[in-house]
Amino acid sequence: MTTELSSDTTLLQARGLTKHYGHVVAMDNCDFDLRPGEILAVIGDNGAGKSTLIKSLTGAVVPDAGELSLAGERVHFRNPLDARLAGIETVYQELAVAAALDITQNLYLGREIRQAGPMGSVLRRLDKKAMRAGAAQQMADLGIRIQSIRQKVETLSGGQRQAVAVARAAAWATNLVIMDEPTAALGVRETNQVLDLILRVRDHGLPVVLISHNMPNVFQVADRIHIHRLGRRIALVESAHTSMEEVVAVMTGAKPPTSMHTVGADEIAVPALPQDKADNNG
Repeated sequence: MTTELSSDTTLLQARGLTKHYGHVVAMDNCDFDLRPGEILAVIGDNGAGKSTLIKSLTGAVVPDAGELSLAGERVHFRNPLDARLAGIETVYQELAVAAALDITQNLYLGREIRQAGPMGSVLRRLDKKAMRAGAAQQMADLGIRIQSIRQKVETLSGGQRQAVAVARAAAWATNLVIMDEPTAALGVRETNQVLDLILRVRDHGLPVVLISHNMPNVFQVADRIHIHRLGRRIALVESAHTSMEEVVAVMTGAKPPTSMHTVGADEIAVPALPQDKADNNG
């Protein structure tokens, strides 16, 4: 069950997020906005601070300053469990699946259903039938084709393993799913399958945050694009109203963000770069 908000309401919002690691500024007064029912791509060059932003949204990093709101309520994530309890699930690039376990066991890993009564509460026996039924339904709802729900994950292709990770996140998320480079290690055919799956997750009512270096993938599925540079958001654009060349130019510093049409420019204040950074980046 997802949070009921209108499409013009911000579901997840960050304002002024800042994070220092010694003298290194990983996030510099960073803002973030995710609407209900959208796929938001987060892009940026290596070292731009995307990872720190995403870790701050999922509780893996606690910012030094700034505010985070979910469905209009102020939240503070001290660890990833806090974010998961708030309905935020993440699919990591490193494929966090247990290869030796089957599909059902992976979907319910850490959230196993126990049998009713003393058999479950005292003897702690699992309700394997209920979990298999739930896993099969989840895979079917997302259109993921498999031979058997009891199939070991180690026997699956890379795309199928990623699909299991996405299905698990979608099964437990109540607010949004964050996907970190989900197609990085996949071939063309499996990449398209995962992109189709991302669209189906969105169509089932869960907004998706997609972190990706692959611009064609971004423009294939994203509704809006958050452009990250030097530890902050420098532009937020609609993919339908901009070009890949413009986005890459702004992302790399070849063009200023003022050269493109931003979304809600009256609501999004893009801070100017400090003079030394502006000089270094043309």
